[in-house]
Amino acid sequence: MKNYLAILGLSVILLGCGSAKPTVDDLAVNNPIETALDLTAVVDDKVPVTINPGRFTTETVTYRLPRVVQGTYSVSDFGRYVDDMKAIDYNGNELEVSKVDTNTWTISDATKLDKLTYYVNDTFDIESTGGIGGENPFSPAGTNIEEDNYVLNLHGFIGYFDSLKNNQYALDVTAPATFVRTSALEDRGMKSSPDGKSITSSYFAQRYFEITDNPMMYGKLDVEEFMVGDIKIVLSVFSPNKVHTAASQKETVYKMMQAQKNYLGDINSTARYDIYLYLSDGSETAPKGMGALEHHTSTVVVLPESSSKEGLAASIIDVVAHEFFHIVTPLSVHSEDVHYFDYNKPTFSKHLWMYEGVTEYFAQHFQVYEGLVEPADFYNTIMGKIATSKNLDDAMSFTVMSENVLEQPYASNYYNVYMKGALIGMCIDILMRKESDGNRSMLSLMKELSAKYGKNKPFEDDKLISEITEMTYPSVGEFLKTHVEGDVPINYNEFFEMVGLTKGETEVPTNYIFAGGQNIIFDGDPNKGIFFSPMALKNSFWASQGVQAGDVIKKVNGQDLTLQNAQQVIGGMFGWQEGMEYSLDLERNGEAITLKGTLGKATAVSESLVEDENATESQKAVRQAWLKG
Repeated sequence: MKNYLAILGLSVILLGCGSAKPTVDDLAVNNPIETALDLTAVVDDKVPVTINPGRFTTETVTYRLPRVVQGTYSVSDFGRYVDDMKAIDYNGNELEVSKVDTNTWTISDATKLDKLTYYVNDTFDIESTGGIGGENPFSPAGTNIEEDNYVLNLHGFIGYFDSLKNNQYALDVTAPATFVRTSALEDRGMKSSPDGKSITSSYFAQRYFEITDNPMMYGKLDVEEFMVGDIKIVLSVFSPNKVHTAASQKETVYKMMQAQKNYLGDINSTARYDIYLYLSDGSETAPKGMGALEHHTSTVVVLPESSSKEGLAASIIDVVAHEFFHIVTPLSVHSEDVHYFDYNKPTFSKHLWMYEGVTEYFAQHFQVYEGLVEPADFYNTIMGKIATSKNLDDAMSFTVMSENVLEQPYASNYYNVYMKGALIGMCIDILMRKESDGNRSMLSLMKELSAKYGKNKPFEDDKLISEITEMTYPSVGEFLKTHVEGDVPINYNEFFEMVGLTKGETEVPTNYIFAGGQNIIFDGDPNKGIFFSPMALKNSFWASQGVQAGDVIKKVNGQDLTLQNAQQVIGGMFGWQEGMEYSLDLERNGEAITLKGTLGKATAVSESLVEDENATESQKAVRQAWLKG
């Protein structure tokens, strides 16, 4: 994501030891910023942090924690979680520290600065209270401090000096000796305390980017390590109530990663990939944001612990596959905004359609391409994305939205990068297969871009679409100008016709809130409350349970349901999965009725894609190339 610029000038760099004046390169090698986290000395749910930068030659220096981190497109303000910032001189006295803004501190008399000390609160356990002012960090980008678990997204604990972003970092993490610890950051060894109760693990990072790019997980973890081809996979699971284990999901991850490697082919990949899976038990202090955040060699994932084994496996395939495909873009193919990322005042690329949209398309397409799902399931996924995208601003320029993603009305349309963004990837894929008689694709285009640029060479943001046009076909360029730069909605039927698909009714999987598509099965009335609508009878599960239109829902799994808490309670039903136990207290014509049992499969008859019986041989050939190569 970022290749930091070299440090310029000598006015604010560290002084080296010895009589000879060190060069900038000597400083980077010989003077790493020494940092320490002590998980055995937590006070009031806060971890003590020590930062020793070496000697400064200027009177004032600036220290920051990230306002925004890579891979997220919202403000996190990790400085909000820092308390009791102190600057200590070489005699043990405090120096003046001024807080400039939420994430920034300046230290006066910096030539005397020995170290910074402060405490860091975690983000998980205050999500339900709205955090400490402002927007909560997305849970997989957040931090956790518990007696038996620590999610260490290091950007939440360790900051940077403006003048020393390119310096190396040495990190010590002290934790109870009983803890399991996993990290892909370079390991420099461990040292036990004299009493044997704690162990300090030492790590090394070439620059601040590696600190932010290598999360850790400590605690009472369940870990499985295994090889997928030449990639070592490390699956670390924390299940608070021991509902799930790493072993129970090992086969799912293995098959998924094997299929992804086959799909990517000769695109270079990492030698090790870490999956840090935190399972939220839904309690007040548990994280609420389900999903994952990508890194070059790892991903942090938050999913509900209440999932069935099968449901969790499906979520892992859907979520983790997306993050792994980020090794293509933006981790390999990216613009200067990503390459030279500014954690305090970032600028954003115009090409979220590629970073998130194409990545999400690959995460869905590889499943049908490698035989993990049937074509009908893939078609249903596509139709679901179309339906959801239509509920957002379908006439908004994607490049304008991307470049202004922190501002309204663009911020509220960010979710469309996973819907319409993926559909953009699909359309280009179909176009390229049609134009090339099945020989080129969206994936082959990304491979060509990766060969041209790669992780150490960014492209110019304003030139990408013209470059893609030159590398592909005029039809692809026209599509990008009209539907990505432009604000013209996509007529997906044109692309389905290219592959011999048409609209038709079919029975599709659904959840326990909808009856296919966006047809919600509940309704509300100020006097009556929340009740089942006639649409509920089109949901096979609820129809099998004998619900009737007009049944008023009083309680869901023992929790009162009202108009005031409907969003929270019904929103929780999104996490319901086949095999879980449920109970509903209903009122039907004044009579109390209780439904309880095990959630079964839910389906609904809905409009979907079907293979056109009248498709030409040419259409069938493009479809075959699209789905199976």
